[in-house]
Amino acid sequence: MTWEIASGVLLDALKDSALVLAFVFLFHVLLSFIEDKLSNFLTKNHKLSPLFGSLFGIIPQCGTSVLAADLYIQKYISIGTLVAVFLSCSDEALIVLLTHPSEKTIMVLPLIASKFVIGFLIGFILDFVFKKQEIVEHQEELKDVTCEPHHHHNHVKLHKHLLHPLVHSLEIFAFVFVINVGLGLLIAYVGEENFANFMVSNKYLSPLFTSIIGMIPNCVSSVLISELYISSSLPFGALLAGLLMNAGLGMMVLLKNKATFKSTLLILAICFVTSIVFGYLASGIEWLVM
Repeated sequence: MTWEIASGVLLDALKDSALVLAFVFLFHVLLSFIEDKLSNFLTKNHKLSPLFGSLFGIIPQCGTSVLAADLYIQKYISIGTLVAVFLSCSDEALIVLLTHPSEKTIMVLPLIASKFVIGFLIGFILDFVFKKQEIVEHQEELKDVTCEPHHHHNHVKLHKHLLHPLVHSLEIFAFVFVINVGLGLLIAYVGEENFANFMVSNKYLSPLFTSIIGMIPNCVSSVLISELYISSSLPFGALLAGLLMNAGLGMMVLLKNKATFKSTLLILAICFVTSIVFGYLASGIEWLVM
């Protein structure tokens, strides 16, 4: 692998990680001001939270799944809401499909609709099954004490609204950057052409393979799957399966947290099975029509 390719991977990883940093930091600053209201809102509307999660996941930004995983760890959202976000999000896929105009571009609409419906449907089912894991109100680490000096009060506010979100976001940035570099180098080493040839020669297994590729916690996987679909190397069902499974770095954020490790394995299994089932369902309809 040449230095030119390696430097390109590093640059792309830095750019993608910086976008995640900005997205997560700004949201956490906002969250620090509205956390009580958000907690109360989600608690009162917990039955609809998977719907909100599925809507949020549609945002074509790789930071959505990272943010959702972070909120789940902090117990702001339920397991159903998190899975709804994971299934509905597409990382950079929508941008790739929309910026490469072709006869396949129109399929963006059924893709978004399918992922949205599947996301909140599975989310609702999970929240119904895991009733005891519904939203738990977040406990603030810092509490304002009215009897304390004014300068201390300002210090607490500074820590809560700026320093804590910044430190937390930088930790996520460092983690995301390392993963992005490692997986970017792996994809560059294997080569996209080799992926395309393999998929074309294994048409009926493509939904399974794209679901596995979708496990790669990086926006590179969503870009790869989208480009293979544009080049007619994949059927729509395989595209759907891969993008249902692909939740960016959200899954890795969960895996690095020991407290959520067991539930993360369950979430991973649910997303994988859902991706394969709906991927083959869509592919079956497509093959029958053809």
